Amino acid sequence: MAALAGCGAVLAAASAFTVPHRRRNGRVRVRGRDEGRRLGAAELGGGLGERATLVQFSSAFCAPCRATRRILGEVAGVVPGVAHIEIDAEARLELVRELGILKTPTVLVLDARGRVVRRAAGLPRKADVIAALGEAV
Repeated sequence: MAALAGCGAVLAAASAFTVPHRRRNGRVRVRGRDEGRRLGAAELGGGLGERATLVQFSSAFCAPCRATRRILGEVAGVVPGVAHIEIDAEARLELVRELGILKTPTVLVLDARGRVVRRAAGLPRKADVIAALGEAV
């Protein structure tokens, strides 16, 4: 009976962690430390979009990064003036540390001047990315 109670306690603890984690994963939101931060073409390794830029931090063996690349590429292809830049997090550790990137994929939504307006950690939904672009343009 004690073993069954122990299993129940482990399941409850796992659920207490998993539910909030799944709710936050991939949500596009404003982060206080990023507010007003500007990134330029030199830092990103590519030109900014005319209206907005989607910056994706990825790593080599990240499966959600491939899906994120596809989603952001589709959005950039559909919305005029939006560029998609993918940055290898392992190759740009100084920028990753400076921006406080803790996991891949992480997506930053920049306005036309390179100011960070939104941030998502994890696989974002296409609708959320499009909505975040609405604030950037």
